[in-house]
Amino acid sequence: MIIGKVTTNLEAVIELEVGNLNQWEKIESVIDTGFSGYLALPSDLIDRFKLPQIDTQEVILGDGTTVVLEKYLVKVLWYGKERSVSALRADGGPLAGMSLFYGSHMILDVVEDGNVEIDALPLIG
Repeated sequence: MIIGKVTTNLEAVIELEVGNLNQWEKIESVIDTGFSGYLALPSDLIDRFKLPQIDTQEVILGDGTTVVLEKYLVKVLWYGKERSVSALRADGGPLAGMSLFYGSHMILDVVEDGNVEIDALPLIG
């Protein structure tokens, strides 16, 4: 189970461990249900880990503008297992998108200091 909190700004936040082959770092990431990707990470983190760029991606931002962002490969510990996912280079703090949560059950108590609980769904099929 992944546990987080709802902030005073009503943002659901979880701690993620991200990195590359040689180093790992715990970061606080906002859950962004309007973001369909895996992760968005700030430049300083991408540069510090020397993450490999794998592509670029056209993205429509919340204000409707379209931008092209660089896409990188990063490792994340997810339910205790190492997983390789893509991360977009973006201004602001780390964001966790819906692709990261695919196959998960999420409960949010949307009040200040509310609980965030994320569990893996049982495999179907």
